[in-house]
Amino acid sequence: MFSTPSKRILAALDLENGVRFGNVHIESVGHLLPKRVVTSLELEDRLAPAYERLGLHPGRIELMSGIRERRHFEPGTRPSTVATQAAEIALERAGIDRARLGILIFSSVCRDFMEPATASVVHANLKLPLSCQCFDLSNACLGFANSMMVAANMIELGQIEAALVVAGEDGGPLVDATVKRLNEDASINRKNSKLSFASLTIGSGAAAMVLTNGKLAKLEHKLLGGGMLVDSSAVQLCQGGVAEGAAGPLMQTDSETLMQEGVKLATRVWSETKTELGWTNANVDRVFTHQVGVMHRKLLFEKLELDPAKDFPTVETLGNIGSVSLPISLSLGLEQNKLNDGDNVALLGIGSGLVCLNMGVRW
Repeated sequence: MFSTPSKRILAALDLENGVRFGNVHIESVGHLLPKRVVTSLELEDRLAPAYERLGLHPGRIELMSGIRERRHFEPGTRPSTVATQAAEIALERAGIDRARLGILIFSSVCRDFMEPATASVVHANLKLPLSCQCFDLSNACLGFANSMMVAANMIELGQIEAALVVAGEDGGPLVDATVKRLNEDASINRKNSKLSFASLTIGSGAAAMVLTNGKLAKLEHKLLGGGMLVDSSAVQLCQGGVAEGAAGPLMQTDSETLMQEGVKLATRVWSETKTELGWTNANVDRVFTHQVGVMHRKLLFEKLELDPAKDFPTVETLGNIGSVSLPISLSLGLEQNKLNDGDNVALLGIGSGLVCLNMGVRW
């Protein structure tokens, strides 16, 4: 027979579409950015054959997305390598014994290979103990945020003391393959070329986060909980992979519809998140989001009725960096002293699929 769940367990269970935590802390965040900067104008120079054929003019990428540049790792860089480097930064900042880590989750879209899990490579690189579980959790741009919630549930339930979430995204191969296809595929016209536009906004980076229980935590940065909803009817709006004979990964995105449907879902999730946490918009001191483009950010803040001044924008110079966009923005905000003790911080994540997850933190 099943026993009645304790109050401690109930605190971490998914109640309706929300979840609350009472014993989970964000102890540290770390990130790594590539040195190689790729400007939108540089990409358009490479796209000259396609632009001439389609009657397009330079400046289109920045005009449509607001993205002036993004960064890419050097060709051949493994996601595990950069994720390991970001993890070393986060672990040093946390200052906890690695033997206390109960789980490592690798959470990006990019992986070293299909098998084994890239998490196992990072685990070996970091020389983590045999008792530290590891696996990959990938969910488009939401993988890191999902992994935070999985790790937080394990901490809240008392299964582990601390967790390490890592990710390493490299958009370079996708951008290169997209440029090649646009230049060489004569079947692409001005109308259907829009499906490839989002692929040109993708950047690269790596991030890591250490989460702990209250006993290990040295800082009062509490992950309070959040809310999540899924609109799988929108699954066709953004799909990617490696097509047979392709030079690299390719992705097709109905950017306009995806933005509209994504913000619609985000509006519902934000309402439920506030109810779950007992917040109002006035309670929110700072917002960090998964960043896609300036129009997406503008529409999101309008529909959520949040003050854009509370945002920390990075997309103009980093592009859309997938699952690491949210944690890198948070990490950069911390480095620039954008957070004060006691601030209520909203972490807003969304990924194609569509899946939306919001989290609240009391810094």
